[in-house]
Amino acid sequence: MKSNKYISIYNYLKEKIILGEFNKNNKLPSEKELTDLFNVSRNTVRRAIDKLSDEGFVSSVHGKGVFLIESKPLKFLVGGLESFKEASIKNNLDFKTDVVLFEEIIVDEELSKKSNFSIGTKVLNICRVRNTNKENTIIDINYFDLEIIKNITIEIAGNSIYEFIEDNLKLKISGAQKIVSVQKSSKLDKKYLDLKGNDFVAVISNFVYLDDGRFFEYTESRHIPDKFTFSTFAKR
Repeated sequence: MKSNKYISIYNYLKEKIILGEFNKNNKLPSEKELTDLFNVSRNTVRRAIDKLSDEGFVSSVHGKGVFLIESKPLKFLVGGLESFKEASIKNNLDFKTDVVLFEEIIVDEELSKKSNFSIGTKVLNICRVRNTNKENTIIDINYFDLEIIKNITIEIAGNSIYEFIEDNLKLKISGAQKIVSVQKSSKLDKKYLDLKGNDFVAVISNFVYLDDGRFFEYTESRHIPDKFTFSTFAKR
């Protein structure tokens, strides 16, 4: 059995939770039902359920089963690492991406301090304006290490870079450190975002890593304040 079998079970259950297929009983199938369905050990099923629990989807009650955690629909969750495309589809939003900058640059001292890339690193700098429900809500300013992430095109940038990285380059994105701040709107924000008179934006700085520990992306996401939601799930 492959070591990532539990991820397949996790993805299967997460999709059905999001689609509301377990809402009738408000709980997941039993461990036995899942072990029989996937022909795996109970430990493999438990790893999948633990991952769902860590992300706030379910709660295990000894002797009673695994219950869904009631949640309200949110837009873009800061705690996760979904692509814009994934989050938009999950939330049934009309969306599009406009690529307004696409160029290769060399990291200088100023960018190095902000991004943690070494001075002299060759990166792909992309700026994308995200539109949801006919409103420009996010600007993503991306920097990708070109020694690691190769062959991105403007067309890929307009669709989903993470999808390309995982499906085409066969690299596994592990996680990210995120720093959230509030900043005065910049010239770029005023040019592209529908600020509606607001003079501040919510900014998320993302430092993203592959599962082998390599740092490959620094991204600054700039959000209009009335569409920004900070959400995470804390376990006691």
